[in-house]
Amino acid sequence: MLEELKDQVLNTAKQAQRDGLCKQKSGNFSLRDPETGLILITPTGKDREKLVRDDIIVMGRDANVIENLTGLKPTSEALMHLKIYKTRPDAKAIVHTHSLYATSFAILNREIPAISYEFFLLNCKRARVPVAPYGRPGTSDLAESVISVCREADAFLLKGHGAVTLDENGIDGAYLKMRYLEELAQLYHLVLTVSQGKDPDLFPPEELQKWSYPVEIKFPQKSR
Repeated sequence: MLEELKDQVLNTAKQAQRDGLCKQKSGNFSLRDPETGLILITPTGKDREKLVRDDIIVMGRDANVIENLTGLKPTSEALMHLKIYKTRPDAKAIVHTHSLYATSFAILNREIPAISYEFFLLNCKRARVPVAPYGRPGTSDLAESVISVCREADAFLLKGHGAVTLDENGIDGAYLKMRYLEELAQLYHLVLTVSQGKDPDLFPPEELQKWSYPVEIKFPQKSR
């Protein structure tokens, strides 16, 4: 089972590199095994395109390394991942990138408001992508900084650092949310450029929570 989960983490990390959401050796990815609670996480200091399955590290929720077959260390931001899993026990996967547009707003310490209905996909309770206060990467301060924002939304920014998404179903969902986040950040940048810095009309939280699949669409009855 863990081998399959390692492959999921590995494939997502490589996809992020190919999609340009991570460059050089920035960003990290993790997945929680629902059966054991163990965390599978990417290592520090290795080019993602050269990663192999055995490079993915297995950790306990107490930050103890259970398995590192190739001797690599887990990402220095593993404490942040562990804190998110503790704060959001429903989360099964976390994606952290330094994507260009989202990170630009993180550097500005500027939240991204709900400019598009697609924000409902990010589970933003306050109709915004919030910004966590600054915490130096690789420290417990960074881990503590995300407690409030990860309770508020499945997507948030790290001040002066990058972006994080999480998902309750798996790493595919967390990665899809990161792609949406980067697209929405780019869209917000373009809107601000055209409007000379003025926000457009925004969606309120209650509107984002009303989406449901149309009941008018009917499906054939399954025969018994």
